[in-house]
Amino acid sequence: MASSTISGPGSGYDTQGIVKALVGAEKAPKQAQITKQQTAATVQLSAVGTVKGALEAYRTAITKLNNVSAFNGLAATSSEDKNVKVTLGDGASSGKYVVVVSELATSSKATTKTFTGGASGVANTSEENQTLTITQSGKSYDVLIPGGATLTQVRESINTQLSAQGISANVLSDANGSRLVIGSSNGGVGTDITLSGNAELAVGYDKGPAAQNAKYTIDGIAMESTSNKITSAISGVTLELVAKDKDKPITINVESNTGTLKASVQSFVTAYNALMTSINTQTKVNATGDTATTTAGALTGDASMRQLVASLRSELVNSSGSSAMSGLSQMGITTDQKTGLLTLDDKQWDKAVVKGAGDIAKLFTGDKGLISRMNKATESYVGTTGLLATRVKDLNTKLTELTTQQTDLDRRIESLQASLSAKYTAMDTMIAKINASSSSIMTTLNSLNNPKSSN
Repeated sequence: MASSTISGPGSGYDTQGIVKALVGAEKAPKQAQITKQQTAATVQLSAVGTVKGALEAYRTAITKLNNVSAFNGLAATSSEDKNVKVTLGDGASSGKYVVVVSELATSSKATTKTFTGGASGVANTSEENQTLTITQSGKSYDVLIPGGATLTQVRESINTQLSAQGISANVLSDANGSRLVIGSSNGGVGTDITLSGNAELAVGYDKGPAAQNAKYTIDGIAMESTSNKITSAISGVTLELVAKDKDKPITINVESNTGTLKASVQSFVTAYNALMTSINTQTKVNATGDTATTTAGALTGDASMRQLVASLRSELVNSSGSSAMSGLSQMGITTDQKTGLLTLDDKQWDKAVVKGAGDIAKLFTGDKGLISRMNKATESYVGTTGLLATRVKDLNTKLTELTTQQTDLDRRIESLQASLSAKYTAMDTMIAKINASSSSIMTTLNSLNNPKSSN
């Protein structure tokens, strides 16, 4: 028998090829099954991860828009940002105001006497514990100063214990030594900080200038504030006093800005379309070639994807907002029935803005607005315990199991190959022995059949 590899000297057969063929035939069905499942799980894992990332990006994008200032169609400007900054919030309306800042709100600081040794200088030279009492706005807080405690240790103790009360401490050093400075984020009249107790830090400290209120006027009306961030003087408008100048009037202008409103609505449309495009890519069926062969996406027919899309579309068509503006179609936003993507018609938008920019804001924002409802509709899909995260976990578990199956298959096939190799080697050895015996017998018979002639 002709063969490219003669591995059996006794039989003349390619025993290695026979073993390889038998082993391959045994391994092929299970290997094909494992490979197919690994490929499917890997593709699905990538697809689910892509949709998960797109959904999280969508929720982040629309959450940033869920405030009236993004949709109120108003813009606020200050004639001098370096003196007064302005931002809009809920309840703002058009208006023009003149602000003059004569004083800024300040907070109190208490500075201890100077200690030698820098920040590592000893603040309690005795071996006994001392108590430093910090008082502000009628409330007192006791800080324990252990014997031998340094200025740095006291600073850390104060910052740890009193940060929630707005009180903080730091160490300032110069050529004369170091001192502990205790300040507060709370300002205005009546918020001066005082030190007491039996601690050395409370002896001979400097109270510093008294805290004071911000003093300003709005359209000539005198006003005061304990903070430089003023949220209640003008409805829906926050003023941040930066620098005082009693001789410099600052003009605050709040006026309509439909460009801001449209930009926010377009941002919502863009974020929604990005999510739907990602889902469509993973679920669509493509027809390719002259024979129109169809190729399914990794998540084609997936129930969780159908449910997610249905939830999103349901919120789009649900009525919300005021009676004057209850749906997206009224402002020119329509849905492509094939792709599910949104488009914004400029002409319809312009008409809707004229009728009621405020109604558009109400449709999108607030607890019952479209953005809040979209977030609630997708809540179960996100997070570490969400449906998509669970799906990712299940697919990873399946891949791990398939890896184990592959290891077991490889081990079994290796054992089978060793067993078959041993059997075929033994068979070949036996055939070699038989052939040798046969050759010896034939030689003997031939000699008997051909005796030598006698003389």
